Amino acid sequence: MEQTKLNGTTADTIVALATPPGTGGIAVARLSGPDAVAIADSVWRGKSLSGVASHTAHLGEIIDDDGNPIDKALVTVFRGPHSFTGEDTVEFSLHGSRWIQRATVARLTAAGARAATAGEFTRRAFLNN
Repeated sequence: MEQTKLNGTTADTIVALATPPGTGGIAVARLSGPDAVAIADSVWRGKSLSGVASHTAHLGEIIDDDGNPIDKALVTVFRGPHSFTGEDTVEFSLHGSRWIQRATVARLTAAGARAATAGEFTRRAFLNN
């Protein structure tokens, strides 16, 4: 899939699991792109992520459309260009349940992210040096 470019960076925000799906104790869902923090904030109950410093972690809840908790999670914010992809990136450390993983990624896509293609996080890292 060809990405739209805006000022030399991608114009969309992507999401995917950064850990293999399964029954591990934890899983990481990663968002990267210009709206990563805003999208994360829209599904998050806890400290507002819009003003937090880069490379900080915060405890809270991922919530569904009705405000009900999907999972208690740790969220880590990485501000571009000092992230793996060179873009604003948010990582959710979740409990490892497959249901929680699917529900979180579905919630993030419903909030405006699109599913990443295979290798897309790495491609963005390469393109952003």
